[in-house]
Amino acid sequence: MSGETLYIIAVIAVTAGVTVLLRAFPFLLFSSGRKCPPVINYIGKVLSPAAIAMLVVYCLCSVYKDKSFSGIWGIPEAAGCITVIILHKWKGNPLLSIFAGTAVYMTITQCFF
Repeated sequence: MSGETLYIIAVIAVTAGVTVLLRAFPFLLFSSGRKCPPVINYIGKVLSPAAIAMLVVYCLCSVYKDKSFSGIWGIPEAAGCITVIILHKWKGNPLLSIFAGTAVYMTITQCFF
């Protein structure tokens, strides 16, 4: 094997090892029957909704960065978001809501624009 191949294998092995350790760390830290600190419980409760909200804002803002304000601007995005909100309130299934919202958005953008 060449030096470059060994380097690539070493990088992959180190990356995989660090990933495994990072994934196992919480289980190793709290598996001995110790109770989680309140701040860890709080972060676990608020981090997912905060990340989703941040992704929604980022996606909606980045979509409009390169668009002009002519025509029916924002209708596909609004329809997709409204679909997600209504379906999630009605069914409470995030996977269904996300798939349906994406389908509505893609249908509108592919069929009407």
